[in-house]
Amino acid sequence: MMSAREAAPPARPMAWAMLSRALAAPLVLALVCFLPAVIAAQPGDGVRDTAYWLQLVLTCYAGVRLATMILSTRRRLLQGVFWMFVYIAMGVAPFVQLVLGRTPTPMVGPRSDLVTAVALVLLGCAAFDLGALLASRRPLRARTPVRPGRGPAVAHPVRLRVLVVLAFVASGYYVVRLGGPAVFFSSRQEISASVAASGVVSGQSNVGSAFLKGFGTVPALLALLFYTRRLVTSRRARRSPSTVLVWAGLVALNVVVNNPFSNARYWFLTVLVSLLFTAFPSSAAMYRSVLAVGVVGALVLFPYADRFRYDSPGYRPVESSSVFEPLATKDYDQTVMFANAITWVDGRGHTYGHQLAGSVLFFVPRSVWDGKPEDTGVRVGQWMGMSMTNLSAPLWTEVWVDFGAPGLAGAFALLGYAAARADRRFARAVSRAGPGPGSVLAVTVPLVAGYTFILLRGPLLQAVGKPAVAALCLLLVTSLRPTGVRARGRGPR
Repeated sequence: MMSAREAAPPARPMAWAMLSRALAAPLVLALVCFLPAVIAAQPGDGVRDTAYWLQLVLTCYAGVRLATMILSTRRRLLQGVFWMFVYIAMGVAPFVQLVLGRTPTPMVGPRSDLVTAVALVLLGCAAFDLGALLASRRPLRARTPVRPGRGPAVAHPVRLRVLVVLAFVASGYYVVRLGGPAVFFSSRQEISASVAASGVVSGQSNVGSAFLKGFGTVPALLALLFYTRRLVTSRRARRSPSTVLVWAGLVALNVVVNNPFSNARYWFLTVLVSLLFTAFPSSAAMYRSVLAVGVVGALVLFPYADRFRYDSPGYRPVESSSVFEPLATKDYDQTVMFANAITWVDGRGHTYGHQLAGSVLFFVPRSVWDGKPEDTGVRVGQWMGMSMTNLSAPLWTEVWVDFGAPGLAGAFALLGYAAARADRRFARAVSRAGPGPGSVLAVTVPLVAGYTFILLRGPLLQAVGKPAVAALCLLLVTSLRPTGVRARGRGPR
């Protein structure tokens, strides 16, 4: 059971209490009323049928939940990012597409499949809320170790140094293998060409490429997050020249391998969000700014942020007369691809875990596993006859393809439950009574929060490689040391 101190909501400064009350009504009105009304008033060829009204309900529902996350007295990182994604990618963008009558990817099935897709997204959101509600009813266990000699998960100092060495070696190999630092400041197209020329891609298998990119980028980011956490929470660390120098070296390393020029926009978003939440773990202002500014950035800037996907001759700038038009022509194809997947499943049947097995066993080469499933987005794109099959398959699609509506409801209820529990444990980990600078949870939750955008967008087979590398790195550094030991070196010195 939690203590009374943990169960009670944290005290808020009077200034913020007054400010939050002043902002509550404008924020809710902007997300739930103003923006949907402006979109609905746009001229277009869309039909106002059942799909339109369901999409409007979904947009307003997600807007209410996102506003709740922003105005909450508690920092709910995972839940906040979930609702930000839903509001943008599954709410506003598809609503724009329905109003304008245009989609970034063609819909090949009947209109009824689009209605089903929107309804299933609503079902998943409601199940997520139900899971989060159930988690809030169950108290967290006290910090008393389950077994004597065990405490909260913390980063072992020696193993953390090993992770730093691994980061520099793996990223250094990654840079050298691709031809030097200069290629990382060109374009993603150049990076892909360098990976192909490196010889790690064989036949139809991308396992070698996934491991090269994963170990070249993830250990560097994780090591930076752990050292950022130490500098933020420990005065002794800030006074240590060696710690500051290692942190500066990790910053330089990440500038090379994790910059926005050579990485996908969603991965750079992961890097940025995880760093902000790690550097400002207790800042309510930073948490609310990430969610609020993230909405504006995703709707206005994100469609234009693929400038570095191609080299200069291959880049085609967005030309539009409306701020909403890019939402209907670029990037946000999640709902329409869900509708296409429903049409595909209607003709072939559910796969009953086959697609999920391919994601879980992503590391098995196709030369060993004959018949290993391809990305769900790729399979649906091939069935559609698309020449470009790098299409999204949001988590709703992945679960539906395998397990249908019951599986979708159950999966999102579990997801909501896990997210709510993790958010509460994170809040405890970053409190003054938490496990201190080495807390693994205080680093893992921000990383997962940032990566949630990629997991929700899908396809899962493309998304699971880097989390697997991160899990290995966390296993390397994690230690369950006694409570008495963890107090040493914690707090201001």
